[in-house]
Amino acid sequence: MRLPLVPVAALLVAACADKSEGNPATENGGTGAGGGKGGSSGAAAMSSGHGGSSGAGTGGAAGSGATGGVSAAGGASGSAGAMPAGATSAAAGSGGDSGASGGVSGAGGRGGAGGQAASGGEAAGKGGSAGAVAGAAGSAGSAATCTSSSLMKGNSNRTVDVGGTSRSFILHVPSGYTGTSAVPLVLDFHGLGGSGMQQQSSSGFQAVSDKEGFLIAFPDGIDNAWNIGPCCTNSRDVDDLGFAKAMVTTLAAEGCVDLHRVYATGFSMGGGMSHYLACQAADVFAAVAPASFDLLVPEEEPCAPSRPISVLAFRGTADTVVPFAGGKGSSGRITFMGAEASFERWAGLDGCVEPTNEDGDCTYYTQCDGGAEVGLCVKQGGSHAPGDANVGWAFLSRFTLP
Repeated sequence: MRLPLVPVAALLVAACADKSEGNPATENGGTGAGGGKGGSSGAAAMSSGHGGSSGAGTGGAAGSGATGGVSAAGGASGSAGAMPAGATSAAAGSGGDSGASGGVSGAGGRGGAGGQAASGGEAAGKGGSAGAVAGAAGSAGSAATCTSSSLMKGNSNRTVDVGGTSRSFILHVPSGYTGTSAVPLVLDFHGLGGSGMQQQSSSGFQAVSDKEGFLIAFPDGIDNAWNIGPCCTNSRDVDDLGFAKAMVTTLAAEGCVDLHRVYATGFSMGGGMSHYLACQAADVFAAVAPASFDLLVPEEEPCAPSRPISVLAFRGTADTVVPFAGGKGSSGRITFMGAEASFERWAGLDGCVEPTNEDGDCTYYTQCDGGAEVGLCVKQGGSHAPGDANVGWAFLSRFTLP
């Protein structure tokens, strides 16, 4: 599902020190300690925008589920039927009031995305023990509230259990987070040899989180690496896919997270982890924005996403760690498709057709199955460096899970 196009600026890249694809570090965070394990399959919410005053939604007349639902102003709850699909909410600007919200939260299932919040309204709902979604909005309703949120503002060191292994991450909760309206969640993965702390200080996404109001987690990889199939943790049994999903489940159980708007980004091998999640967990992540990493050749990393998923990649033509043209990386352990071949591969996986649109350094396929888009931002002469967090978020924030 795609929100209206937000123009993006030209790519800004920062120089990045290399520790076998590592991150530059001005360390201002901490590694994980203490945390909680994910709860139930959780509450999802209607998509949230980022700015303007709340608009009048065009109502969805029928709510979902007969159990546990509550209609906010203007929405009418149905007696038992599933909610009809409606229009998606628009995203624009930063800050602003919450938009109209209505519909119901039902037990044991998920309603359609009903209603329309205009000009950046934010609607949220949470309820039911097996997954509930906020419903359609009537005119000028107030945002539904989450049942609870235990997340504290600022940075915290967290852990989550994944198959008996304690995994750590840094969670950043922006100052504008209220715990009452559902917000997006971004997972930002570090490069090979790096850490969540380094990624927090170098990717630029924390500053965007503070401005736009989304939650962001900076995970730590075992062996300072990620297991994306043939590489690069010492053991091929490390469950980084399970780790990513566990972070989402845990934070949704403890906070007010819009499960339709969960995203992944990362630098270098963290970008590889973003590609991997798009291939393996398109049912959890709405879109991804990898930097300085490409898809591996299919025989090393098969990719079969469960649905068309939006992908925006950032690449430099002079990258010597992950060759722009493809081939063996500097480690010699994995084989890259190359930036342009990965771009075309994602376009094929998403059923994209011509024409492509250009915006500065970025080229996009905008006509893809399921409303997905595929983009490639190329810095001529650019090195192995993070992408532009502002451009990345402008892209990510336009997409929601169907």
